Amino acid sequence: MVGLSAVLSIMSAGAEVISRPVLADRHDGRPFAIVDKRSATLSVHDAEGRLIGRAPVLLGLTPGDVEPASARGKDPSALGPAERVTPAGRFEAQPGRNLNGERIVWFNYDAHLAIHRLRPAPASQQRPERLASPRVEDRRITLGCVAVDPAFFDQVVLPTLGSGASLVYILPEREPVLAGGGPVTASLAAR
Repeated sequence: MVGLSAVLSIMSAGAEVISRPVLADRHDGRPFAIVDKRSATLSVHDAEGRLIGRAPVLLGLTPGDVEPASARGKDPSALGPAERVTPAGRFEAQPGRNLNGERIVWFNYDAHLAIHRLRPAPASQQRPERLASPRVEDRRITLGCVAVDPAFFDQVVLPTLGSGASLVYILPEREPVLAGGGPVTASLAAR
C-alpha cells in the first residue's frame, strides 16, 4: 500500500491534516477517489492506494459540506441555487448508468449524485472554460455532482472505479479535516 504521505502530497494545504483512517486503512482493499473541494480536484487510486490520475473537477454551485435538508428527495432539476451542494463525507460508490444510459459512478444514489463526464450544457454556463480555469471558484456550477473531463473519465475513472464497488471521499471545504472529528471522520465512524 502506498504511504499516506504520498497521498497527502497531492492534496490542498487545507487537507494535509486528514486522518490516517480516512485514506490508509479504511478503503477495505477497494479502489477509491478523493475529491478535494478546496482545490476542486479529483484523485483516483487503485485498490493498493496507488495514484492512477488526478484532474480538475466541477463541483456543486454552492459551497458547503452538508446536503441541505430542503434538497432531500427533490428531482435534481428542481434544486434551487442554495441546494446545489457537493456534500462532504465517505461514500460507498457503485458504477451505473443515468436515465440517458450514460456510464457514471454513483456516490450518493438517493441524492442523484455521481462522478460523470463533463456534459454539453448551455453556452452561457461555460463549463469547459470553467473546468480549464485555475480558479477554484470558477469550477462551481453543477447540481452537486462531480464533473470531469471526458477523456479523464474514460481513461482513469471508468477503468478504476467503473467495474465494481469503490469508495469516494469528499473532503470538506468549510469544516476542518481532523483526526479526531469533522465531517469526513464522523461519517467514517458511522459506517
